[in-house]
Amino acid sequence: MAITGDIFRQSITEMLAESPSGAPELHVLAVDDSLVDRKVIERLLKISSCKVTVVESGTRALQYLGLEGENGSLGFDSVKVNLIMTDYSMPGMTGYELLKKIKQESSVFREIPVVIMSSENVLTRIDRCLEEGAEDFLLKPVKLSDVRRLKDFIMKGKVKEGEKISHKRMRSIDCSPPLTATCSLLSLPCDPSPSLLSPLSTKKARL
Repeated sequence: MAITGDIFRQSITEMLAESPSGAPELHVLAVDDSLVDRKVIERLLKISSCKVTVVESGTRALQYLGLEGENGSLGFDSVKVNLIMTDYSMPGMTGYELLKKIKQESSVFREIPVVIMSSENVLTRIDRCLEEGAEDFLLKPVKLSDVRRLKDFIMKGKVKEGEKISHKRMRSIDCSPPLTATCSLLSLPCDPSPSLLSPLSTKKARL
């Protein structure tokens, strides 16, 4: 996984260096079976100074990435994609199924952030996509502010495991004391005070 992440970061660096204007540029693969929606997302991405490739189905997206079919591209070296945005409800292959194929079957493309778009605000659907590895779930119509937020998110290098941009439920915080604690569990408060911290942890907190 570390090697895969290094390859992904190297791809971003190379792409930024190749930008004619010298400004940061993202290459986004947009997937949607609706012609109108493809035009909208393409327009928003271009306004945000992104390079855009649009395809009409999950199968075409896999072919473009070189993950399916004989007519697919040659692989990661020839296809430098920094972000994939796909509609959820598509005939043949849904956005969720496309997400699973990218995250499970590819040794390289699984590191690329995938954003799911949908006109339906279904919580179970949102949770399922995020748990499968989607970076975000956007409700249509997608706005220019959404695209710019995604671009800033990617360019700042904040893509990492456990961080989702929106629609992610708060996880409960495990405030159990360490196993080396000498006090009983019942006597420890949930919110540890500075006096309960070890000298080492206190020192790190000051730093």
